[in-house]
Amino acid sequence: MTGGAGAVRHFLDLGDAGADDIAAMIADAIDRKAARVDKPKGVADADAPLAGRVLALVFEKNSTRTRVSFDIAMRQLGGSVLILDSGSSQLGRGETIADTARVLSRMVDAIMLRTDDHTKIEEMAAHASVPVINGLTDRSHPCQIVADLLTVIEHGKALPGLEVAWFGDGNNVLHSILEAAGLFKFNVRVSTPAGYEPDPAFVELARAGGSVVTLTQDAHAAARGADVLVTDTWISMGQADAAEKKAAMVPYQVNTALMALAKPDAVFLHCLPAHVGDEVSEDVFEGPQSIVFDEAENRIHAQKSVLLWSFGLLGI
Repeated sequence: MTGGAGAVRHFLDLGDAGADDIAAMIADAIDRKAARVDKPKGVADADAPLAGRVLALVFEKNSTRTRVSFDIAMRQLGGSVLILDSGSSQLGRGETIADTARVLSRMVDAIMLRTDDHTKIEEMAAHASVPVINGLTDRSHPCQIVADLLTVIEHGKALPGLEVAWFGDGNNVLHSILEAAGLFKFNVRVSTPAGYEPDPAFVELARAGGSVVTLTQDAHAAARGADVLVTDTWISMGQADAAEKKAAMVPYQVNTALMALAKPDAVFLHCLPAHVGDEVSEDVFEGPQSIVFDEAENRIHAQKSVLLWSFGLLGI
């Protein structure tokens, strides 16, 4: 986030907001969610704080939860969205990110970009004069983790000292979990096959913030005594080494044997879409410890608070 009075608030990673403001986002999300019980999904919140504001949703990667949750979030905040896919916009014909950022800044009030290379969203933010929000890059997925933290808190777990166990690929979602761990002082056991570890920069970031990060190839060791077990799809969109990678990931499936090693009140998270039978067994995915659909719904409530923060209506 650029400093200074009146600076544009970009949300490219969790650190752009920091622990205090993310905590404010979660508190606001809990309050707004509670105030909406029994209301139709498209009815605006009573205060409609983003009335008249327009959010551009720019997609270079497929999406269900990010697309729908940002759309509904803006409707509930009183605003509106327009959706741009690279295939149907000039981005797909070679217009630069910089030019797109400058044009959209004159036409909308904020931009959400879901893309591959993280440098694209950094370029978007560098040239935009309105807030830019990271809807996913190959490097990180901060909006997902705001929803995850909200979900874990809703299920009665305090973040400081929490033991979170990750299984499978050391990907963008794990990177944002590690960033959150440093901000909120919880610990992460990372269990991945050799060669699929997370970016060391995110491990060091977590440790610098006071998190204990354990890297192991032993899934059972990671699960033992954990409060939260998390996984994601083994093969991300566009990856070419699918067969080799999938074979390496098989020992890291979250199944009942793994869940049995965790604390009795442990919960299971997955950002979805899930490939049931690969990274998670059906009995865990559909079981009583799985809170994946609470997690999915909470993308709306988390997105609302991210938007309010980006517009300077929430946090410090």
